[in-house]
Amino acid sequence: MKKLLILIFVFVTVTSQSQTYLKFNAVSALILVPNVGIETSIGKKTTFSVDVMASFWESFNGHSPMKLYTLTPEVRYHFKEKYNGFYVGGHAGPDVYELQKWNYFDTNKYEHGFGYRLGVTVGYNVKVSDKLLLDIFAGGGWHQGFYHGYYNDGTPGRYEKAKNWNKSGEWLPYRGGVMLSYKLN
Repeated sequence: MKKLLILIFVFVTVTSQSQTYLKFNAVSALILVPNVGIETSIGKKTTFSVDVMASFWESFNGHSPMKLYTLTPEVRYHFKEKYNGFYVGGHAGPDVYELQKWNYFDTNKYEHGFGYRLGVTVGYNVKVSDKLLLDIFAGGGWHQGFYHGYYNDGTPGRYEKAKNWNKSGEWLPYRGGVMLSYKLN
């Protein structure tokens, strides 16, 4: 509990003394997958961003689940100046999911599990006004998943026979969009 209070104090102190933006992904919102975040200055050309994304879809097609939850903390380096122009960021974050993997779209199988992502984001910031910013970005990297595989057609049991968790590691593009960002201070 003491560490959590220290972390909250440091975060409040940093955000009160620097530029901080609240962000909302307009592209993911179009498909009803909310993606919100906060980004704050931590150095002359560096910022810290953290966002969460969630898909509450039971299914896109009536039988394949598409639920996921991600947390993405990221340190960004801005080449020109903070919040203006190109940047690159490195991130690592967890996820939880119940979905049909991209290579199982033509099957009756889906996966329920958790994982972590290690990757890079490339983006471009466009100042719209003193308070508004557009953050256009795309990212991806390594995803390591631990899951149980099930059938979505009512067949009982798991389709894979791993003793505990089945594991799957893949290089994937897994984030992108246009964040509408509002400056708090």
